[in-house]
Amino acid sequence: MQLETLWRMIDCERMKSSLRSLKCVVIVAALTAVLCPGARGQDAQSKEAQTREAKGMPPRATPADYQAQDKVGAVTVAAEFAAHGVPTPDATFLTEDYVVVEVGFFGPPEARLKLSTEDFTLRINGKKTPLPAQPYALVFKSLTDPEWVPPAPPEKSKTSIGGGGGQDSTPPPPVHMPFELRRAMEQRVQKAALPEGERVLPAAGLIFFQHRGKINSVELIYGGSAGNSTLTLQP
Repeated sequence: MQLETLWRMIDCERMKSSLRSLKCVVIVAALTAVLCPGARGQDAQSKEAQTREAKGMPPRATPADYQAQDKVGAVTVAAEFAAHGVPTPDATFLTEDYVVVEVGFFGPPEARLKLSTEDFTLRINGKKTPLPAQPYALVFKSLTDPEWVPPAPPEKSKTSIGGGGGQDSTPPPPVHMPFELRRAMEQRVQKAALPEGERVLPAAGLIFFQHRGKINSVELIYGGSAGNSTLTLQP
């Protein structure tokens, strides 16, 4: 009887231990259900955000509508140099620190192609080392809207200095574009940038290269999943 009672006690302890373990599992599962949607969804949200970030430009009717075109396998790459202009479907903006190329991809019906700005470089003035494409967000700092007219600064008030009349020589504070207008401008450029990832053709968008100074010649160099190509553009 003592031995049987001992085994029952051992089994009881094992059962309690199992119940405690099960309780821990339930608690962990409950916490996971509450906390993990944010964690599990980060990758999906990140990918979705990247998809929304750049929708690209509406492709032109044909490759011939761009400055230059080249057949690369079954795909035609077309491009047009916009210099320091940033053309979007709604408005054209300016940037002093970057030059812009509008590029389009055309192929057979329902053809798909992996797009990436990293597939492009730009050779300016025949330099040996071409410029790499830059993320569109870097352009925001130098982005301006030529149609936005800043409000007139307030008139300088006359002050009395040393007992005599005089005019205040302090320069007026700089006038910045309102946040709402700047944000809208940046969003338009963001949406017009070349979309990344596998896309159904035709597809088009803007690519940005950092450059200031004189431009005599421009060559857009493509090396991506479709093949390799060099397009001579008009500066």
